[in-house]
Amino acid sequence: MATAAPAKDRSVLVSLGVGAVLAALLFALVPVDAMLWVKALHVVAVISWMVGMFYLPRLFVYHTEAGVGSPQAETFKVMERRLMRAIVNPAMVVTWVSGLWLAIEIYHFQGGWLHAKLTLVVLMSGLHGYFSAARKKLERDEMTKTSRHWRLMNEVPTLLLIAIVILVIVKPF
Repeated sequence: MATAAPAKDRSVLVSLGVGAVLAALLFALVPVDAMLWVKALHVVAVISWMVGMFYLPRLFVYHTEAGVGSPQAETFKVMERRLMRAIVNPAMVVTWVSGLWLAIEIYHFQGGWLHAKLTLVVLMSGLHGYFSAARKKLERDEMTKTSRHWRLMNEVPTLLLIAIVILVIVKPF
């Protein structure tokens, strides 16, 4: 028999549900002439998401170096959880919702650059999931990765973002 989801798992479901409702409202209620507002929303959401994606692995570096059970490690747990729940998760949802609206309403999913961009955004979302799972492990004091690993992982969002921005601005194909 299935049991109720823990509070942490419910927060993910609530975020996804809110994202679905936002998507439905955006697609149903926002006229195409509101494109500039949706673009502005998308850019703000992307910036917010990327700030979190840059900062979270840096927190993991410090958390890993602080050691299990230290007062600093406990502080990093709070910082990581708040960053993920208050900024990174909501920003990713808004990025996806507004981005899909733009892809459908403006570009009609046309252009190789858009398909390549969406592929990279899917990879960024996968990285987001990886960071989320790592945060939960660190919260349980499961230090499975070294600070060197997190220093290297800190560069991945930057590389993905550079490629995404080039695709959006230059539209090479």
